[in-house]
Amino acid sequence: MTFEEILPRLKKGEKIIRKGWGGAELYVKYVPATTLDGLDMNPYFVINVTGEGYTMFTPTVCDILADDWEIVL
Repeated sequence: MTFEEILPRLKKGEKIIRKGWGGAELYVKYVPATTLDGLDMNPYFVINVTGEGYTMFTPTVCDILADDWEIVL
């Protein structure tokens, strides 16, 4: 799937990954808008990496143009 095809599913709570990664990356997850300490917080992506937990994720141009995205069950 392309990033454009998978983005709506990511926003609905599904977890995604690229077939081409094949490393420690487990999945990317969408975190919706919320508040922190009374201030608005914009939505963002996190990636779950084996042994490290979650970290912020920003897709690269290569990620956005890739067509090997898939849903993680």
